[in-house]
Amino acid sequence: MGKRVLAGGVFDILHPGHVAFLEEARKIAGKNGELVVVVARDETVRRLKRTPIVPEEQRVRMVSALKPVDRAILGHPRDFSITLKTVKPDVVVLGPDQDIDEKEVERWAERAGVDCEVRRIEKYERCPLDSTIKIVKRVIELWKRGELRV
Repeated sequence: MGKRVLAGGVFDILHPGHVAFLEEARKIAGKNGELVVVVARDETVRRLKRTPIVPEEQRVRMVSALKPVDRAILGHPRDFSITLKTVKPDVVVLGPDQDIDEKEVERWAERAGVDCEVRRIEKYERCPLDSTIKIVKRVIELWKRGELRV
């Protein structure tokens, strides 16, 4: 029997790291399981990281189109435990570079009354442009060298 797995992130500029993370999460869900991906709201991204490049509606649409994903939703802007209560996952997966402590997610799940396992995916295939910031830096570099035209 499959599991309902919840994976989350910003997914600002999709890149191979996102795909690898979601493929690993899908494996945990299993053949008859469900992978639900929670996409961070714009206000959450601004509060915790930076101004998002791609608006939340577009990010959730892009993520929902990815093969490993069964369903993509926007997260609650302030309280992840509300998202946990809504989705009721069996497993919450965290990516290798997500700055969230597993114990904190366990506390949110407990507050939501959700009994779930929390796992961190440790490795995925690395490539030169496997993060949004690396892609942004590459675009700036190409722009400065005059190799991009508008």
